[in-house]
Amino acid sequence: MVERCFARLKQFRSIATRFDKLADRYRAGVVLASLILWLREPAG
Repeated sequence: MVERCFARLKQFRSIATRFDKLADRYRAGVVLASLILWLREPAG
């Protein structure tokens, strides 16, 4: 399950290539991408 989560997060270009060099900004991007993926999940 964890590996699938990382694979889905890597679909976001800024996370896969780590454009943001500052740790706080990178973490914010990961949180935002995770939220987007969570909201896309079908309710059930």
